[in-house]
Amino acid sequence: MTAVAPGAADSGTGSAGTAGTAAGTSEDLLTETYQAHYRSLLRLAALLLDDLSSCEDVVQEAFIRVHAARRRVREPEKTLAYLRQTVVNLSRSTLRRRILGLRLLQKPMPDMASAEEGAYDALERDQLKVALRGLQRRQREVLVLRYFLDMTEAQVAETLGISLGSVKAYGSRGLAALRVQMEAGRG
Repeated sequence: MTAVAPGAADSGTGSAGTAGTAAGTSEDLLTETYQAHYRSLLRLAALLLDDLSSCEDVVQEAFIRVHAARRRVREPEKTLAYLRQTVVNLSRSTLRRRILGLRLLQKPMPDMASAEEGAYDALERDQLKVALRGLQRRQREVLVLRYFLDMTEAQVAETLGISLGSVKAYGSRGLAALRVQMEAGRG
């Protein structure tokens, strides 16, 4: 993104507390962003990863990286956008590190809850998560950002660093593949 000096973080929430800062994200702005958006960033990571502790680690690492680069941020109002992009990138890295382990040691999928333990909605969510994990990485990222975070196609393109046409193509193909997988899971 062009909002940040080379090697720096770009940012995503505006705040009146930044008026006294010539350049960079203030600690107050970062604290406000943490308080307002930690849970939504955690949910974003949860849709891309498969366990809560990894999600928490990814979100915490994203805030640590923004904090470390906060003085180099040119547009502090973009702190949230930078955090989202960092969560997506760190989730990708986490999954890449697991690939070798998954290839060497096949872990069984967790058992689904019995009828007594979960409601139909919980079963649908589990099926959706499994189906999402079965999509190509880019398709999954586009669908999560577009429909879970309710971002526009342009925002998704900017966050992922891809063209608007690519967002539309990945979204269309991802929805089609997701539909097929969900129907197969019900049959």
